[in-house]
Amino acid sequence: MTQTLTKEAQRTLDAIVTPERQRRSEWVTKGEAPRVRSTVQALLNAGDIDQEAANAADRWYRDFVFGYYGYGEFVSQNEPDNFGKHDEASWMVTRALSKARITDIRDALGMCVHTRLRMMVAEEKTFSDMGRFFYPNLTDTVGRRKVSAQCALVLEQLADYYERQRAKKRVAP
Repeated sequence: MTQTLTKEAQRTLDAIVTPERQRRSEWVTKGEAPRVRSTVQALLNAGDIDQEAANAADRWYRDFVFGYYGYGEFVSQNEPDNFGKHDEASWMVTRALSKARITDIRDALGMCVHTRLRMMVAEEKTFSDMGRFFYPNLTDTVGRRKVSAQCALVLEQLADYYERQRAKKRVAP
């Protein structure tokens, strides 16, 4: 599914992404920002995962980026929190909590799941790239199919993990 970018999104893309990177990836508009068409979106479009699994991937990605790189993106409907401003210490505590959530997921689901999430969501690797990495002795087609199935399973496990965490919070006093 190819989506054309608006003129504003194309200008943004031209300003921040090299021409080589633009040619190498398929781009779509998410909100107002140009984004690489992700493997998560491909799985969702194919019906291999549901919207809850895609939302779980987005939540994991936001925690990962904020925890490891120190910035976050807000959707256009986001309402700013006017209750107070973060000082340097509270900012670092909030960032550490994001990183701790990523570590908790890695500990609960395992390093194999973490590796696949990182490659698929954070590094924006394609199924073919991951297939060549995990299965160098197989053909590209077979490796791609295996990795695609694994990624769908990983995202369903991630969605289930978040659901169990929500259930624990509802039960906790």
